[in-house]
Amino acid sequence: MASNRSFAGEVIESAWTAPRRIPRYTGVTQTVVNTAQEGPAAAPPQAAAPGGRLRALDGLRLVAALMVACYHYGGRGGEITRAWGVSPDRVFPTLHTPFAYGCLGVQIFFVISGFVICMSGWGRSPRSFLASRAARLMPAYWVVVVLVTAVFTLPVVAHEAVSPSDALVNLTLLQQPLGVDRVLGVDWTLWAEVRFYALFAVCVVLPGATRRRVLVFCAGWILAAAIAQGARQPVLDLVLMPQYAPFFVGGVGLYLVHRDRRDPYAWGITAVGFLVGQHYAVRELWNAADPDAFAHRTSFGIVAVVALGFVAVAAIALGLLERVDWRWLTTAGALTYPFYLVHEHLGWVVVETLHRRLGVPSAATFALTVVSMLVLARVLNKVVEERLTPRMRKALAAPRG
Repeated sequence: MASNRSFAGEVIESAWTAPRRIPRYTGVTQTVVNTAQEGPAAAPPQAAAPGGRLRALDGLRLVAALMVACYHYGGRGGEITRAWGVSPDRVFPTLHTPFAYGCLGVQIFFVISGFVICMSGWGRSPRSFLASRAARLMPAYWVVVVLVTAVFTLPVVAHEAVSPSDALVNLTLLQQPLGVDRVLGVDWTLWAEVRFYALFAVCVVLPGATRRRVLVFCAGWILAAAIAQGARQPVLDLVLMPQYAPFFVGGVGLYLVHRDRRDPYAWGITAVGFLVGQHYAVRELWNAADPDAFAHRTSFGIVAVVALGFVAVAAIALGLLERVDWRWLTTAGALTYPFYLVHEHLGWVVVETLHRRLGVPSAATFALTVVSMLVLARVLNKVVEERLTPRMRKALAAPRG
């Protein structure tokens, strides 16, 4: 059962009137859409012509997910200690410290999300945008919530399941603001993503995405989040997410760089996102003053990992990684989300079974657990996402009388 405390506490121009070719990211492929204008009356996206895939971005998503898995399996204490039988710092006496930096994979996810959401929301109607987001997020999430709840009710599993009532609330993704026990420890990040989608939809997609509007949104969000931090008002923190906003904003800025690498405002927004984001990352994750900390991350190490995340997305935005065009990265990108959902809690069960019950060495247990979660993610992707996501998107995007 996941507690309600997140481990991360432990991430100007007028509308164009001339036709432009606007890249739009729809998951793992980059497509090009012709649109006559970008204002509120912009036409719905036309049929997209095949374009180059952003396979490097898919690969980076998988790297970020594997970072988080390393953190959950060997970079922290808690429930994973029960699975290993001893604290992970004894299981991995050398690697537990670098594994502790793996939690920053979430902040890298948020930068990627800012990039992708800005790309996918450009030129789309609010209905189409929200349908796409809901269809991408919910089917696999619902299945994993049910799966983890069912597994944790088995007598042979030592971990406690949430109550049936709390499990039902978890299906809404509103468990965190409602103070309900969470089925998945990682779902706090989904709650952050949902709030980002809502802010972007209301401020950018609804009136129609333009360069000016996106810049104003980014600058306004960063400023409002800083004010919210100073005001110490829980409601403002809930809506504006001061500790995560800089990463989303940085990703949005990098998408603007992707559109025009010479745009100084886009670079400025990206820089501010990094500068403010690293501050929050250090503040939340640097534990030098705590003698009982599981691992002592350095402030330099935290800043370096955050910087590498921004640099990696910037390299993709600038086209510097176009040669990274291996087809298997598309599959890797498709596995990232279901892997992220299943790896922590079901990983505990696999680690305990392999290491404590079957006596498999720790290194082999670690590797086999990661592989088994990737295999399960592939099954979820093929059986759940590929079948249900298009149907749900079509149903939600269909006009109603």
